[in-house]
Order: sequence, then C-alpha cells, then structure tokens
Amino acid sequence: MGWDTEIEELRRRQELARRMGGAEKLARQAAAGRMDARARIAAVADPGTFREIGELSGFASYAEDGEMAAFLPANFLFGRGEIDGRPVVVTADDFTVRGGAADAALHRKLLEAERLASEYRMPLIRMIEGTGGGGSVRTLEAMGHTYIPEIPGWEVMVANMSDVPVVALGLGPVAGLGAGRMVMAHYSLLVEGVSQMFVAGPPVVAAAGEVRTKEELGGAAIHAKNGAVDDRVASEAEAFDRLRRFLSYLPSCVDELPQRVKGRDNPARREAWLNDAVPRDSRRLYPIRPIVEAIVDKGSWFEIGREWGLGVVTGLARLDGYAVAVIASNPEALGGLWTAATARKVERMVDLADTFHLPVVHLVDNPGFLIGRRAEDEATIRWGSRALAAIYQVSVPWASVILRKAYGMAGSAHAPADRFRWRMAWPSGDWGSLPIAGGLEAAYKSELEASDDPGAKLKDIRARLDRVRSPFRTAERFGVEAIIAPEETRAELCAFAAMAQRALKPGRKGRGLRP
Repeated sequence: MGWDTEIEELRRRQELARRMGGAEKLARQAAAGRMDARARIAAVADPGTFREIGELSGFASYAEDGEMAAFLPANFLFGRGEIDGRPVVVTADDFTVRGGAADAALHRKLLEAERLASEYRMPLIRMIEGTGGGGSVRTLEAMGHTYIPEIPGWEVMVANMSDVPVVALGLGPVAGLGAGRMVMAHYSLLVEGVSQMFVAGPPVVAAAGEVRTKEELGGAAIHAKNGAVDDRVASEAEAFDRLRRFLSYLPSCVDELPQRVKGRDNPARREAWLNDAVPRDSRRLYPIRPIVEAIVDKGSWFEIGREWGLGVVTGLARLDGYAVAVIASNPEALGGLWTAATARKVERMVDLADTFHLPVVHLVDNPGFLIGRRAEDEATIRWGSRALAAIYQVSVPWASVILRKAYGMAGSAHAPADRFRWRMAWPSGDWGSLPIAGGLEAAYKSELEASDDPGAKLKDIRARLDRVRSPFRTAERFGVEAIIAPEETRAELCAFAAMAQRALKPGRKGRGLRP
C-alpha cells in the first residue's frame, strides 16, 4: 500500500490552513483597506522564496469517528524567505482569526520564529496586527483559572536586539504584547489611517473612564511624534519599501559588516552652494536636510524618526558606497537646542550604529541644551547625559563636521573625546563653554561702568572677542584638526568612510542595545 490517503489528507489540511479566517473575515479585512497576512508575506518576500514553518498548526475538532470536523488555523504565520536575495525570517499576524488574539495563537510559533532568526543569524521581519497577548476574559473562563503574567521567550527578543536586524511593521490595530513586539525593534512604523498602537485598546480604556476612538488613543501621528515608533507611512506598499531600504544598509547579523554598494556618484563631487549654506547672521536659521543630501551619495539618504526629537535629523546613507549613520543638527527646530526627546533620538541612533558597525557622521550646529522650566520638567539633563554616555561607549569610527555652533555640555556631544579625532570645521564654526555674545555685559560689567561711552566700549570689546573666537585661532592651537571649505565636505567624508572600514570589527558588543 502507498500513502495516497495521507497525502490527500495533507493537501486538505493545507487548503484549510490557507483559508485563514474564512471568506467573510478576509472580505472584512479587505474592506478595511488592509492586506491579509499571506498577501503581506507574498508582497515582502522575493517571489518563490518563502517557505512556511508550522503551516498545519491550529485548532481542530473531531467527530466521534475520529475524522476532523473543523479546523481553525493559528493566527501567527512565519517562515524563511529572501528579501533582495538576502535570507530573512518573515512573520505575520493573521487578524482574520480572532483578531490576532492569543486564544487563537500557538505561542511556541512566535518563539520559534525569534529563535530561527537568532540561531541562523537572519534579519527578523514582524508584520503585526492584533493583540497577540493574553486574549480576552473569555479565554480565562475557558481555561478555568488565571495565572501570574509572564512572557515566555522575551529573553530571545531581547537578545535579538543585540544580534540581528529587527523590523516591526504595524499594519492594523496593535495592542498589548503586539505593542511590545513593535517597540522591541531597530526600526518600526505605523500606516497612517489604518494602524494604531496602544497598551490597551479603547474598550479597556473606556472601562477605566476614558472614552477615545482608536485614532485618538493611539493613531500613527501620535506615536510618530512621541518616538514610540520611528516613522509613519501612507500605505502598506510604502511600509514594505521602507523595510527593504532599511535592511539594505545593515549586515544580516552582528557577525558581519555592512556591504558596500558602489554607485555612480563621484566621491569628489562638489556642491558650491554649500559655501553659502550657513548664514553669517548666527540668529538666522537654515535647513539641514539639503546639506545632508548634498554630501551623501545621491539617492542614498534614508531618514529615520522625522517627526520626533526635532533638534536633530537622523538616518542612514552611503558615502562612496559605504553605509554610514548620520546625525545632523537641525537649526530650524529651536535653533538646534537639545531637548530630552532630541537626546533620546541621538542615543537611539548611536546604539543602532554601534550594534551594526556603521561609522557615524555628525553634522554639528548645537547651541546647547534647552533651558528653562520645560527642560527641567522633561529631565533634559538625565536624557542628555544618557546620550553622552552612548557617544562615549560607541566603538565605531566617528567623524564630526562642525557647521556652526558647539556650546556647553551638549556641544561636547559632537564626538567622543577619548578617540582619534576625525573632526573638521567649516569657516562658520563657533564654539565654547558658553556663547560669548550672551555674557559680555556681565563679564565686563566694571569696565563698562567706568567708561564714558559704554556703548562704544561694548562694541570695542565685542570686536576684540570676535577675533578671539575665530575658528582659525582654535586651529592654530590644534583645537580643531581641520578647517575645510564646505564644498569639500563630501570628499573628506568619503575618505573617512573608506578609512573607517579598517577599524570596523564584526561581533557582538559588550552590552545589549537599549530598545
């Protein structure tokens, strides 16, 4: 006898699994403007590369004769596949089966997906939709008992943050453990209008006395602006595109170095307009993003966290094909002052760069920490000190270009001081422990009071100090390693990126990445 009967049963069960939550639930998913889990996997993975693991897992009921009467597939799908030819682990929550709730899940599947990424050193993609946590109160009644909360496998998720790239795409309502899985990632986003994220959803919150819609409680705009996720996008297609671009800058794991992708952009390319990019009037603001885009390889700028921590712009880019992390002061947001959120954003980017061996390029125009009551309410000094700690703990090569201001404790974050200095300044550089202009009257009070013409005297003092603050005076004492014409910046940084490859070392860092 052969095994035709069993093979026929296999095909029947596979077909049932691929129905997911059934035609009605799939239609409801489509009507809400969201793809289903299997369609998402097909959209993300290179054609023909996805191999599902645990396809037949789910919940079956049997008739008295032992034949299967009904089957509900588990609502978490995963497997191995490829993205742009790179092996990855792809996971997707199936919202059509009990809204992604845990009482229709098999938690071991989620754990095995994390383990596969960890042990086989592959990037992990989480496409998240639903609660994914403890299920509903009805689950407890069915169990007949309650339990002390724990998350089996959380330690693997923590370890993966230090070992492999993790990307989380929130593609619908995300709550509870699903929200936790979202933020335990190196890059995360929500889709505008269709994705929301909460610790607990509107029904639970309403029971506590706060009535909110899903958008009011945890819409994409809320979390893109508070930093709980890195970005928000307009569609699932845009989410998948940003996933691919993010991964393109990183190695598959920390045991490898990022791959060079050589383009056609001349490393010696000059943009003459950069020479006038910084205004002579130090009170005038200017946009930083065009400067970044002019310096890095054309088309390579990938900004991360555009809507939060606005005092800096952060992202990934290439210099002569080499992947780098970029931190750039943003004078258009409070003049580039560091708020608590700005410091947190810097810390996050520095940790990402250090974990995955990306040299850091820092474009500096930093007048210091925000001062005043808001700064104290937000514990700015705490978060600023954490950012400084991250900068001093970083092991990857670091290059700083001081565009204009570098003042005070925050200004000292322009680079780690205990390393070889790849540091250069534009002629517009202006630095010190505090701005000279702000302390003249106090510092020269007696001299001004004794003068017959305090106004003229103050003008004379200001002229003398303007000569002292010249960046060329600093360069004379080797206080800055180079002063360059702004149009030369790209060539200098491309040379840095090439030289940095000699100092990069694959392997895991001594400490884990902070989510």
